[in-house]
Amino acid sequence: MKKALHAHCLELIQKQIDSIRSELASIEESRNNETKSSAGDKYETGRAMMQMAEEKSRMQLSKSNQLRLELQDIDPNNTHKKISKGSLVITDNGKYFISIGLGKVKMENEVYYCISTASPIGIQMRGKVAGDLVEFGGRRIKINQVH
Repeated sequence: MKKALHAHCLELIQKQIDSIRSELASIEESRNNETKSSAGDKYETGRAMMQMAEEKSRMQLSKSNQLRLELQDIDPNNTHKKISKGSLVITDNGKYFISIGLGKVKMENEVYYCISTASPIGIQMRGKVAGDLVEFGGRRIKINQVH
């Protein structure tokens, strides 16, 4: 299951990257097609807004590419006794894939929470083993399995 979840997360990130690239291409096309009108301020305002949108998209693309690299560094074939990056953790409160912060992911009618080791719950879980308890959000979560 961990291999399939890992592949699914990579697919989600790739879709995000493709969407951002498409948005950047659209912004570039709009910028190239815009002609300077007689109302110079309107033209400059439009260009400035396009530049801001382009910068925002480029930052999102950079972040998504970084997330993809982090995900690619995980070997889904590795099994873990202690929770660390790449672990699939089954608790009495849900299933967690310790990878990147994608949040809730649904796959094969199951919900998984894709979280990073730097997230608040990821920090609490790091280094724990099956049978340990974690305190999070005022609740006690029992770790049943670590893969």
